[in-house]
Amino acid sequence: MDQNNLRSYLAIPLIVLIAVLVALTGSQGGYDVAGFPLFALGVTIAFLIQWIAFIPAYTQQTEAFFDLTGSITYLTVVWVSVLLRPVVDARSFLLVALISVWALRLGTFLFRRIRAAGSDPRFDEIKLSLPRFLTVWTIQGLWVSLTLAAALATITSTRQVELGIFAWVGILVWLLGFGIEVIADQQKNQFRKDPENAGKFINTGLWSWSRHPNYFGEIVLWVGIAIIALPVLQGWQWLTMISPLFVALLLIRVSGIPMLEKRADEKWGGQPEYERYKARTSVLIPLPPSGREE
Repeated sequence: MDQNNLRSYLAIPLIVLIAVLVALTGSQGGYDVAGFPLFALGVTIAFLIQWIAFIPAYTQQTEAFFDLTGSITYLTVVWVSVLLRPVVDARSFLLVALISVWALRLGTFLFRRIRAAGSDPRFDEIKLSLPRFLTVWTIQGLWVSLTLAAALATITSTRQVELGIFAWVGILVWLLGFGIEVIADQQKNQFRKDPENAGKFINTGLWSWSRHPNYFGEIVLWVGIAIIALPVLQGWQWLTMISPLFVALLLIRVSGIPMLEKRADEKWGGQPEYERYKARTSVLIPLPPSGREE
């Protein structure tokens, strides 16, 4: 058996095991539905959606609706959770509203982008292998579960805490992150639409201060969500505060920045203008360009 396929077959049960542990952790002090923890139900839904969507994706050999499915999963999990909650408090509604705005905006943006591009190079080889492609969809289920963990623990909790300073600070942090992400995406989209920029890298607007400002915005907005959720968490639920750390780790060390930096280096590496841009521009946190040059 191919080594990559073997690793995928081994990875899937490990991913599910991690999800089970997340479900056990976040379910403490939460509501039950027909004797089943509401938090755990949300995690279960996240995985079921991925596995159902995987079937047409694999049979048609397409990744066209991968990102869109992720956004739909976020929306489904939070809305099912809040609708099954006996009493909806202001904090739960606030979290659902913010997550819904983010998911709708990002999901439609990514879907339009892949339709325009025709394909996503990340999946060129992966989608040909059933276990590897299934693993990617399974990982997305874990991605949603971990990213939502703090918010979902709050939405499904029997404990209610009135909105206070944490909520207002969290909203401001979320607005900052969301604004940066939206502006960065729009600037890059407009840059790519200009025929004169064909084959060029973006180094204007927010992208002149950060090589990945959209990822910075993404991390910040999830920090805002965690701040809003924080006052309700108790006991083992505190472990769900891994949510923003998970987002940061994933984007900074795993599938975000490393992948894009490698692709950019392969495309523009060695070009004087690009090397100057890399030397002067912060990788993540927007900062004024430094004076150093290569």
